Amino acid sequence: MENAAHTDPDFHTQTMKIKMNRRSFLGTTATGLAAFNFIPNAISAPPSGKLTLGFVGPMGRGRANLNGLKKEVNVAALCDVDGRNMKKVKQEFTKVDAYVDYRKMLERKDLDAVVVSTPDHTHAVAAAAALKSGRHVYCEKPLTHTVSEARYLTELAAKTGLKTQMGNQIHSHPQSNYRRVVELVQSGAIGKVAEVHVWCGADYGPMALEPNPGDPPAELNYDLWLGPVGYTPYRPEYVPFKWRNFWHFGGGTQADFWCHFSDLPHWALKLSYPSTIEAEGTDPHPMFTTRDMKVKYLYPARGEDPEVNLTWYQGKYRPTHLLTAEQLKGFGSGVLFVGSKGKILANYTKRVLLPEDQFADFKAPDPWIEDSIGHHSEWIHAIKNGGFSGTDFSYAGPLTEAGLLGLVAHRTGKKIFWDAKKLKAIGAPEADEFIQHHYRKGWSL
Repeated sequence: MENAAHTDPDFHTQTMKIKMNRRSFLGTTATGLAAFNFIPNAISAPPSGKLTLGFVGPMGRGRANLNGLKKEVNVAALCDVDGRNMKKVKQEFTKVDAYVDYRKMLERKDLDAVVVSTPDHTHAVAAAAALKSGRHVYCEKPLTHTVSEARYLTELAAKTGLKTQMGNQIHSHPQSNYRRVVELVQSGAIGKVAEVHVWCGADYGPMALEPNPGDPPAELNYDLWLGPVGYTPYRPEYVPFKWRNFWHFGGGTQADFWCHFSDLPHWALKLSYPSTIEAEGTDPHPMFTTRDMKVKYLYPARGEDPEVNLTWYQGKYRPTHLLTAEQLKGFGSGVLFVGSKGKILANYTKRVLLPEDQFADFKAPDPWIEDSIGHHSEWIHAIKNGGFSGTDFSYAGPLTEAGLLGLVAHRTGKKIFWDAKKLKAIGAPEADEFIQHHYRKGWSL
């Protein structure tokens, strides 16, 4: 299914051109994507048949993905580094093969596609291995842990031609609020938009640590849980969820929620790579992700559409100069589009045009973006029938990259002038440490 299915018969053609142009651009970038032995999957289900899937990380978000897909596919393989998780999921999937190492799972010949629902730091290696083995891939958000990984997966997916999807569930929300907001923005309801504000109420950051962490539980293969990142001694805070509070494994609030909330302006305004990124807030901690932070992005003009200044807020920061306390209370997380003729305030499920008295008699345009057939169903449909899922890697990669660049600006303490073609922060070589992936021996993309 296309990113935005339009009733205009030319819309499909235009969307294809946009995707192909992006892929042509990606082919010129400097990620060092070397030649690889692409192994086309020999098993191809007919359109009426069920696909055979393997799941890497079947608990947490993984369990939600498993539940969302199990009626549409044959669940053939489950992989988890924690035996406690596997024990729980096997209570339902008693006859499904279990694995500890996803690389062993990928040696199977019967898998058509793979779902990756691991912590951020292992997204890229698992997704890349699946793509290289010839499998279609669904990967949770954010797509990757580092900027260079995001670009690598974007290019790899384009080179293989396989069908991909990032776990950006709000993009295909059943109440379709995002679609209606996109229609309002693109129809010119509030005029030209050159300013957007995005904020999130999630809370990650410094936390108390167990003074005597001890050894990993016997059921947990901690070495495989670490995967590609540098070795660090076990802590109970890392597994199963609080890893998001640590730079080594995640990126805190922005990494977790940027792909949900900033998806809306990226979609509505057709944004891709920013040109400058500047952050302010609490000084970055060497271990913990940051709680209080604000990031200012500048996106270049697109045709007749102007440059866009997008500001991200988390922790104590909010756009208090633009919204009342009551409005912010009603939108603990949200997006504010500032146009030449008015504003749109929105979140996952609701939207309001501002000032309200000015738009009291406003009639919204007739919907033109078709409702999603279902978040997971979009991916399955693309595999079996062609086309693209709503947030395939050609869209999810640049979206993830932009979010992660905010963390680069924050951790370097410098304004980033981004050369998207060369994947470089101009005049800031110290940024490379946070842009490029660095894997321990035995692991690579």
